[in-house]
Amino acid sequence: MKWVYIVAGIALFIKMAVLPNPAPDIQDFPIVETIVKEGGIPNAVTVIILRNRLYDTIFEVVVFTIAIMGAYFLLTNERPSCVIYRFTDQPSIVLARLGATIAALVSIELAIRGHLSPGGGFASGVAGGTAIGLIAITSSPEWMQEIYQRSHAAIWEKVSVLVFIVLSVITLAGVELPHGEMGTLFSGGVIPLLNILVAVKVALGSWAVILVFIRYRGLL
Repeated sequence: MKWVYIVAGIALFIKMAVLPNPAPDIQDFPIVETIVKEGGIPNAVTVIILRNRLYDTIFEVVVFTIAIMGAYFLLTNERPSCVIYRFTDQPSIVLARLGATIAALVSIELAIRGHLSPGGGFASGVAGGTAIGLIAITSSPEWMQEIYQRSHAAIWEKVSVLVFIVLSVITLAGVELPHGEMGTLFSGGVIPLLNILVAVKVALGSWAVILVFIRYRGLL
């Protein structure tokens, strides 16, 4: 049987290396310009993610949600860690919190203006999760858990997912908000809202996972 795999692998390699790959003639079809015009914003990548391939993005958000649920499911029956590792020296704490402040500001910028410049909801959420992680390794887990519960972060995370799915379904059904003026903050129709919802989801989901690993593993 292994010879079948070897022959198939060699045949596939020859096909990719030798045989030409026919490409469509798109010289008279400016793809980027068309995408930007359809989306109403200068960030073509964001248009593709949150408009042209919105169906895929919905399930990417759902997969991230399932991953968070999986972390809870796999660790919930384990004994909480008795030792919590975190920075205790003052220079490390200052540097980590300074980095958290910068990451938080970048997260807000990417969430609000990600449709106008490189960035977007996922990048904003990662920056926000980085800020939360830097705070977590310099603070007590009890304080982090208290802030998480007091701010109702778990509820906001679920609400952001539900609203994202509802807006996506409405968009896929062909209903779009006015695009506004190209290059302005309120442009792109529903895309800026989807950006913010994805940013909230990813950041708060990262916070939940961070708390789980601190509680059951003692560190990130």
